[in-house]
Amino acid sequence: MQAVCRGLGWLLLLTLLLAQVWGLYLLVPSEGEPFFVGQDKVAHALLFGLPFALALVLGAWPVSLGILLHAVLSEPLQGLLTSTRTPDAWDTLADLVGIALAGALVMLVRRRGEGSAVTEPDAVRVAP
Repeated sequence: MQAVCRGLGWLLLLTLLLAQVWGLYLLVPSEGEPFFVGQDKVAHALLFGLPFALALVLGAWPVSLGILLHAVLSEPLQGLLTSTRTPDAWDTLADLVGIALAGALVMLVRRRGEGSAVTEPDAVRVAP
């Protein structure tokens, strides 16, 4: 069962990384109004934070470092590789904030998991 969950985790990570590439380099930005103020920055934080968190959970340190490196390079790459995007330092900051929040969340969950190990008390006999 653990192998199945791990395999599904890797499949989800691959899907999130493909969505990241699609969203950053292939998706043409729409001209309409965003659903809410800061929508672009939230999207950037999620595009990098979700796969980073999953990579940490899977113990995929090289993938985690690759996501961090991509966060720093993605904006210059968008300017070089696309004609529909312009580099934005605030997007890079949003990417890094998403990564930082994801890393903090994974650490918090792991710490809580370590501290919640329930030890069974000594056996207590109840008289019939």
